[in-house]
Amino acid sequence: MKKQLLAVVLGCSALGFAGTVAANVTVPHLETIGSGEVTAQPDMAEFSVAVEEVRGTAKEAKQAVDKAVTAFVERLQAKGVERSDIQSANISLQPQYHYPKDKKPELTGYRASRHITVTVRDLEQLNTYLDNALGDGINRINNIQLRVSNEAEYVEQARQAAIKDAMEKAESLAKGFGEKIDGVWRITYQVSHPRPVMMRMAMDAAPETAATYQDAQITIRDRVEVVFKLEE
Repeated sequence: MKKQLLAVVLGCSALGFAGTVAANVTVPHLETIGSGEVTAQPDMAEFSVAVEEVRGTAKEAKQAVDKAVTAFVERLQAKGVERSDIQSANISLQPQYHYPKDKKPELTGYRASRHITVTVRDLEQLNTYLDNALGDGINRINNIQLRVSNEAEYVEQARQAAIKDAMEKAESLAKGFGEKIDGVWRITYQVSHPRPVMMRMAMDAAPETAATYQDAQITIRDRVEVVFKLEE
């Protein structure tokens, strides 16, 4: 009776998944949630830029943005960027209207826009690529996402830290109540993904402002939920 009561009390104190799991576990147990995190220095990036042009006809507007995108892509490839790391297929065309009072809308032209996403595998070249974008007619930098190339290694480190944290919590709780752990009853795990560091930069940002990504760090977190059996 003592251990069955202990299992109920500890189950009610678990964070988030105790209610569902406790109803299915028929042995004395306790439940913990382990969390772990590691920090990494980014060594690659992904940035998104766009070009928008307004012309009298849809064809002229499309040709204007296509010209800017083609020049930018060719310059990137000349710098060693693989074509597979450049995504530039999408295009948007929208009619532009003037709305005079008490009159029908008047078609004034067409706005064309294309977005380009570039994966940068040499972080030292990021500013060079952005400068090239501005010179090639790109008129908007949307965002920059900093990443790590060996992400899987850091994810594994965070996962092992979460497992260790869950085990240490369980051992501490069991010891505090005069009990002993007798193995694992259930593990609940959902894959988590690191959040890339996102930055926004104005088109006229000063060099010292544009280079702040070099001091950034990425935090990679993971968690695991575990039901431990108690000795009977």
